[in-house]
This record gives sequence, C-alpha cells and structure tokens, in this order.
Amino acid sequence: MTSSSTFAPSRGYSAARPAVRQIGIQDLKAALSRGVDDFLAIPTHVLFVVLIYPVAGVVIAAATFERDLIPILFPLAAGFALIGPFAALGLYELSRRREWGLPAAWTDAYTPLRGRSAKAVLAVGMVLALIFLAWLCAAMGLYWALYGGVTEPSLLAFLDDVLTTPRGWLLIVAGNLVGAAFSLLALAVSAVSIPLIIDKDTDAGTAIETSLALMRENPGTMLAWGAIVAGLLVIGMVSLFVGLAVVLPVLGHATWHLYRRAVAA
Repeated sequence: MTSSSTFAPSRGYSAARPAVRQIGIQDLKAALSRGVDDFLAIPTHVLFVVLIYPVAGVVIAAATFERDLIPILFPLAAGFALIGPFAALGLYELSRRREWGLPAAWTDAYTPLRGRSAKAVLAVGMVLALIFLAWLCAAMGLYWALYGGVTEPSLLAFLDDVLTTPRGWLLIVAGNLVGAAFSLLALAVSAVSIPLIIDKDTDAGTAIETSLALMRENPGTMLAWGAIVAGLLVIGMVSLFVGLAVVLPVLGHATWHLYRRAVAA
C-alpha cells in the first residue's frame, strides 16, 4: 500500500473494499435505460453544448493554422474517453441526488469537490490524466517511428497519406491497438471508482481497487460496456459533436446506475 496521504485511508473514510457482484448484459441495458431517464429528468445537454463547442473550435483552429499539431488531433479526440469518467463527476452526483429525492440542480453537481471526498476524487482524476498523457506520448512515438517526424502541409494531405499508403494503414492498425490498451486500463481504473467515492466517501486507493476487482470478476461484461461507451462516443463525434451533448450525460448517468448494480451496498 502506498504511503501517500492522498491514497491512504484517513479518519472518516471507508477503507474496506466493498464486494463486487456478477453482472451481465441485462445490467448494462438497465443502466443505460436509467441513464436516459435521469437525462430526461435533469437535462444537462445545454451545459455540454457550452463546454463542447469551444473545445471543438480550438481543435479545428489548431488543425487549420498549426500543421505541427495535425498528427496529435486524433489521439487528442480518442483520448477524451480516458478522462471522461472524471469529467462526468457532476452527473454521478446528480443521479445520486435524484435517487435519494434530494435537490438535483446544476449548482449541486460538483458538491463532491467541496466535501471530504474531494482529495480522493482528484487523485483518481490525476491517475486518469497520467494515463491520458502516456497515451499521447505513445501515439506520437508511433507517429515519429513511422513518419520520422515529417508533418504533412495540411489536414487533408495528412488524411490522404494515412488512408492510402501502407505506413498510414500501419499507423491506423497499431494506433488503434495501442489506444485500446490504454482505454482498457482507464476503464479498469475508473469504471466505478469515482461513483464509489461519492457514495461511500471511500479513499482513492480502495475505490480503484474495487474498480479493478469488478473488471476481474466480470471481464466479458465490462469489455462490452467499454465497447458501448466507445461506440456511443464515436457516434457523438461524427455527428459534428452535436451528439456528444446527449451521449455524454446519458453515459455519465448510466455509469452511476451500473455502479449501483455492480457494487454491493
């Protein structure tokens, strides 16, 4: 066990790892259904539109005016899923409050960051950020190994090279395999860790351990969940980011209900 005060259980925290349950595809369907119900009851799509489009604008501008950033655009977009569980913190809290019949306004979403669980939540967020940075380094290392650091003059030229040349095809295949490995790691770390911290005031180490245990006990179901999340995020992105305003809150709420089904009370 690490000696870091961030991860070590402190006074008032629940240190015992909760038991995890066996879950199946029906549990995933039920969690998604409950996630849709929460989204309809607490529509947060406007908030996500406000957040998504400025970020998308910066990315598009960078792709247009700074060619050296072109190779990193896809890793940045794909890596969004790695830090998504932390970004969905407010959605978990809204679902929890609705479940208990408490007020569930936008202003209540980030209450956990003002409470005793803030350090634990931020610690998990730091772990996810490190995974995200490692993914970016791996993606750029792969690009440099295949392209020698040469940058195409435009985004269209880069896409043409990637889609029509053997080295581009190798970049796609190898990049997706490496990305899948990082996504699996992020899923194992964060599947239920932040919802558990919010619900039980658990320390970060215990929360991550519980999430890893859930992955070990339900590998097939959790891989299916990861595929569902990835598929919905892709749909949200290819719709010119419009779909993300619905996909992101639904997945956030659904993750809370998956936690409820997967971790023993």
